[in-house]
Amino acid sequence: MRNNLLSFVFLISLFSASPPVFAHHGNGAYDAEATKIVKGTVSEWVWANPHCLLFLDTKDDKGNVTRWSVEASSPVDMIRLGWAANSLKAGDEVTVDVMPARNGAPVGRIRKVSLPNGKTLTTGAAGRYSN
Repeated sequence: MRNNLLSFVFLISLFSASPPVFAHHGNGAYDAEATKIVKGTVSEWVWANPHCLLFLDTKDDKGNVTRWSVEASSPVDMIRLGWAANSLKAGDEVTVDVMPARNGAPVGRIRKVSLPNGKTLTTGAAGRYSN
């Protein structure tokens, strides 16, 4: 019994003394050297952890609609950069500077969003994720 208690105390001490390890995905799916400018209509702005997501619909010359899904950082990071849960609303016409997916899919990482009123919201992704 005493050996079990000592083993338990040792393991608890070992785990509490070790530094925390945080795992997170990388940005290898995005081309940090490329820029894609996407103009479209916001269909949804998701303000949630682990990443805020912007869904927007774009139209080509023939009127075909493509739905883009672009991510930003967490709400805590976005607040520090001047964003808010109501920064974007469904129906807003926006221009988004995106770090595009390497595979050509309509997904990416937001660098900045330009609103019709001239306001620009940035994410800092250009410097933070470049190779």
